Amino acid sequence: MDVSDSALLATLLREAPIGFAFFGTDLRFRRVNRSLARLYGRNGTDHIGHSPSRVWPEPLAERAEAAIRKVLAEDQPLFEPDQPISMLKGGGRAGAENGGPERAGAPSQARHWSFSWFPSHDPEGAISGVALIAVDVTERRNSEEAVRRSEERYRSLVQAGAQVVWVTTPTGEIAEDSPEWRWITGQSLEEYLGNGWLDGVHPEDRERVERDWTECVGAGKVFDSRYRVRTKNGSYRHYDVRAVPIERDGKIIEWVGASTDVTAQREAEEMRGRLTEQLSAAALRTARLQQATSMLAEALTVEQVVEVITEVGRSAIGADRSAVALLDPERLRVRTVNPGGLPDSPGHPGGDIPLDIPSVITLAITTRRPVLVENPDALRRTFADVADLDLFLSHTDERAWVGMPLLAAGSAIGALRFSFSRPRKITDEERVFLEALAGQCALAVERASLFEREHTTAETLQRSLLPDRLPSVPGIILDARYLPVTRNMEIGGDWYDAFRLPDGRLAVAAGDVMGKGLSAAAGMGRVRNALRALALTDPRPAAVLAGLDRLFTATELDEQVTTVAYLVFDPVSGEGLAGNAGHPPPLLMSRDAPPRLDLGEAGTPLGWASPRQQYVFRLPPGHTAVLYSDGLVENRRRGLHSGLDELVTVAGQAAPAVAEDPAKLLEYLVDRMLTGYEQDDDVTVLVLHVPRRDGKAQAGTPASPMIAAKKGKA
Repeated sequence: MDVSDSALLATLLREAPIGFAFFGTDLRFRRVNRSLARLYGRNGTDHIGHSPSRVWPEPLAERAEAAIRKVLAEDQPLFEPDQPISMLKGGGRAGAENGGPERAGAPSQARHWSFSWFPSHDPEGAISGVALIAVDVTERRNSEEAVRRSEERYRSLVQAGAQVVWVTTPTGEIAEDSPEWRWITGQSLEEYLGNGWLDGVHPEDRERVERDWTECVGAGKVFDSRYRVRTKNGSYRHYDVRAVPIERDGKIIEWVGASTDVTAQREAEEMRGRLTEQLSAAALRTARLQQATSMLAEALTVEQVVEVITEVGRSAIGADRSAVALLDPERLRVRTVNPGGLPDSPGHPGGDIPLDIPSVITLAITTRRPVLVENPDALRRTFADVADLDLFLSHTDERAWVGMPLLAAGSAIGALRFSFSRPRKITDEERVFLEALAGQCALAVERASLFEREHTTAETLQRSLLPDRLPSVPGIILDARYLPVTRNMEIGGDWYDAFRLPDGRLAVAAGDVMGKGLSAAAGMGRVRNALRALALTDPRPAAVLAGLDRLFTATELDEQVTTVAYLVFDPVSGEGLAGNAGHPPPLLMSRDAPPRLDLGEAGTPLGWASPRQQYVFRLPPGHTAVLYSDGLVENRRRGLHSGLDELVTVAGQAAPAVAEDPAKLLEYLVDRMLTGYEQDDDVTVLVLHVPRRDGKAQAGTPASPMIAAKKGKA
């Protein structure tokens, strides 16, 4: 080898990304390249003349020296494909100046190296040492581990699911075992391999499946099919099967398929098919039933539910009359919700009757079974002991009757009644329809009854928590209105309050506990009562709002949003203080200036940590302040900011006689702001008006309300 070749070899060994070292027969390093030397943060010169035990950590050094001895003794290469090695963080030296080991830095995660040991011979053939080639295989090992984990996850997913996965050769023959298939069919591995899987296919399906499979394999296209498979107990189950070709370099190397058990789905489809055939003559009634479902979703009261059910049922089966009666279990009486659906004939019981009075309705309730009476003779047989039955039949135009019990949790809560002016036999299809309709009616009545009870309770609670009357304050006119939403009958947490303080000042507040139902109404009561208690202790708005923050944090849910606008006002001087916790700003009005929104800082809702501000609030004679909830200005079609702008515009269009009369102003604002919009939230409005004195503004008082720049904190 010439000099240039030697230099090239030296460069390769020094710069190569793989590790290289040469050990003498005394186990000491003779040469080592940079990649291997830096394994533990050393230089190459630190290794020369030292054994591995002097420069490497003990576990690695012991393995290395054992490998060198083995190669020297056996004169055979030695391969160690996976050697975990802990690297050092910080690049510290692994040995001290005296050659002893140094453990600078904490070991990081282990990396994996492949060590290959080769004996080296001199020209005479004697062993002169051992060469080491070390390759970092961490990334390759991690990739292999990732593939292995992916395969395990896939295998677990397949085993946990309802699919059978199988693999075939490029020619479509089974070459790999599928334990799931064999567990289902009971085939042995030998019976399954090749084309043996076809023996498990239903005889009526086999020819088709084999033909389609052969065609797809020949054309290299996706195989989609559904067929029956014989199980090990002799029964057949339905499977949806899909197989795709796996290609590499443009050639199909295998087919992978999945068979999904769809027996339950297939049986359901067959049942639906039979039902469809049975109900082919009742397509219109089915559509009516779907219509009832949609309409019942919007029905909130029992009366609304009854209106939907009676109309849908009557039109679907051609009945002349329909009625719904509900049972009062405590009184053992039956009350007809829509008495107009009953005949007004002698001998027929009225709309509110005891349960033991014989009738189609009471019989359906007591037996909890449909009552189908197709003609007057059948009615006489059904109620043979009723004395005035002939009287009824002689005065009524009804000639056939149906009674369907309304069942909830197995108990009868009422009955659905239909009647016809001609003899009428109910078919099996019509009976199925009526039973479904009665089931929907029972569920809807239960829901509506619960909703009405909760609505009544919540509305009673909310109205009880609002002031019975506003205080009478000389020089001040107060008026308020609470308008609950009527579309969905949900009660919210909107409220207002006004009360005198011991020092004669007037405290006024309006708030909104977000949400609906009893929880919102109860939350409103807690906030309103706490505000009164805090105001009687320290009426300053900043102190009251800060106290409400503390109460809210301790008692209310984090997701509950509550806003409050609060002011304290001296009726004599017209001076006051105001504060706002996230509530819509008050509307300020006077004859001498355009309406405007209060410019005070709104602040954050209660419970949100922030220093509470208060500001000076002046309301001279002839001026009005309007406090309101967001339901007045915001809805699904109008955003909050647009609503506030519209409120100012509407207020500016009010006639002077309206603007200075709180009752008229209330009616005007509510009517103008809600006209053209569907009310979807409660509305509260409170008007505070200071009448003009002698027809003029008080001397020395500004002509319009103003907000002083000076603020205070709680």
